[in-house]
Amino acid sequence: MILLQVNNVTKHFGAELILSNIKLEIKSNDRIALVGRNGAGKSTLLKIISNQLSYDSGEIIKPKHVTMGYLAQHTGLESNLSIWEEMLSAFDHVRQLEGKIRKLEHSMASPEVYDDTERYERIVQEYDLLTVKFKDIGGYQYESDIRTILHGLNFADFDYSTKISTLSGGQKTRLALAKLLLTKPDLLILDEPTNHLDIETLSWLEQFLQGYPGSILIVSHDRYFLDKVVTKVYEISRKNTKKYHGNYSDYLNKKAEDYERESKQFERQQAEVAKLQDYIQRNLARASTTKMAQSRRKKLEKMDLMSQPLSSEKSAHFSFGIERPSGNDVLKVDDLTIGYESTPLSSHLNFHLSKGDSIALVGPNGVGKSTLIKTLVNKLPSLSGSFQFGTNVMIGYYDQEQAELSSNKTVLHELWDEYLLKPEKEIRTVLGNFLFSGDDVLKPVHSLSGGEKARLALAKLMMEKPNVLILDEPTNHLDLDSKEVLENALIDYPGTILFVSHDRYFINRIATKIVELSSSETKEYLGDYDYFVEKKQEVEELALLEEKEREEIATSSSQTAKGSHRIDKEAKKLERQRARRIQEIEENIEKLESDITEKEAQLFDTTHFQDVETMKRLHDEVEAAKETYDELLEEWELLQT
Repeated sequence: MILLQVNNVTKHFGAELILSNIKLEIKSNDRIALVGRNGAGKSTLLKIISNQLSYDSGEIIKPKHVTMGYLAQHTGLESNLSIWEEMLSAFDHVRQLEGKIRKLEHSMASPEVYDDTERYERIVQEYDLLTVKFKDIGGYQYESDIRTILHGLNFADFDYSTKISTLSGGQKTRLALAKLLLTKPDLLILDEPTNHLDIETLSWLEQFLQGYPGSILIVSHDRYFLDKVVTKVYEISRKNTKKYHGNYSDYLNKKAEDYERESKQFERQQAEVAKLQDYIQRNLARASTTKMAQSRRKKLEKMDLMSQPLSSEKSAHFSFGIERPSGNDVLKVDDLTIGYESTPLSSHLNFHLSKGDSIALVGPNGVGKSTLIKTLVNKLPSLSGSFQFGTNVMIGYYDQEQAELSSNKTVLHELWDEYLLKPEKEIRTVLGNFLFSGDDVLKPVHSLSGGEKARLALAKLMMEKPNVLILDEPTNHLDLDSKEVLENALIDYPGTILFVSHDRYFINRIATKIVELSSSETKEYLGDYDYFVEKKQEVEELALLEEKEREEIATSSSQTAKGSHRIDKEAKKLERQRARRIQEIEENIEKLESDITEKEAQLFDTTHFQDVETMKRLHDEVEAAKETYDELLEEWELLQT
């Protein structure tokens, strides 16, 4: 089923054309990524589709019953309610239905309705219909759904009565995502949903979206995330869209294959055209070959000439060099504690950085990864422990917030003022490699976008030629092409790298070792991110197995103890029964002895000699008593052994 169609949509901002004749189709259960350069119009198209923005021409077709949910970039949930109250508001329609059901239950329980058969049956029918509807819309599980999503988005340890207005911007963004996921629209439109998410939360979101019952349209710079979630890719390039089947990696491969194939076809056709034109030029004037030349000219006129395939749009181009090599031992961190003033974030940090290493620091948000980086470059003091850099180490530091790039200088002078002996042409060439050309170099630094500031910071870093790069979230604000260029530059870099990143695709390509931070230790894993995940899963599975074995041993011990206790209890019970029986037998024997003595005395009483019936009765009673006496005596002897 087609949920939405975008046909030939065009959008201008003033006189500037942003999107031209855009085509896009979304079907049931589609997982679609919208990719393209920063400024290509991805967010604009999402806003148009979600009715947040108008368009100039074309049409968008959507059935009336199809519901859409849209999460914009940098959207935070603004509310005076508590976390739980705000999440509950996503189910107002469910709770209203629940209220109707409770009222019907109350009505059915009243004697007035119960005694009115017709009215009672009518209410019962309505009750049955509403309870079925209530079940279908998740009425029996919505509170569980809220807890599941809040837990997945890293709110497990929060007090749900906390007011949203007191939370940070990142927490509000995650809550906006949580509420949107709870509404379960037919079409989920997400613009950079991975912002402010740590790796663990990203993994949860990937799994959630893989099982999402509706369709998804995503803009994201997280390539690992796109590979896990999407099955189609629409690329916006030169204001148009082109569709590719598969995930992000498939898109890259198919795009390269298409370009190579189209280039070869274009080259073959151009060779054929040149050959025909040459023949026509040489033979058209000759009487003997005029007809053949005219025939070839007609063939040339009828040919459907291909346009030259467009290569990728201009990308940044740079590489990192070093001025001189460092020693083999680059950095040693020994029992380091980091944090702010007297509040430690992580302690007992220990790891070693050798020449040529490329180490990724990973861990949950708030554990102190960026704090560790700032401590190592002396932006923050350590709380205890030590760290030491080796000989000839020259550090190049990249700050994820580009805090130092806020001056009133132009882009040109931001770089040139630090290298005054360099000619302007060389500085402009460097800036050109980072996509600052023409009048771009005259922009004031403080007015630059996040992506432009990131490229300028990388340009400055490249000029320093350090032998150790310490990078804090270097791919933030970079578009997908710029990320790939940065990765290639770092792969070729002859120095040593220590970096923090949430970009798992980037970690996979760059890291040779993973150092995982927790609040109380560091753990090292030799390999890339996928290897780290694999080993973590093995450790978790082993821990679960060991826990299961411990539980089985404990259960077995408990069962053995219970068994022993049960046997002991049974033995004591039998002993009490035996003692009671012995006492009972002894009492009966004593009574029988008395009865036998008494009846035998009566038998020898001369007054009964003439009474035959009495004598017979007494004799039988004495014999029966003696027989019972013998049986009891035999049982008593057995019980004594």
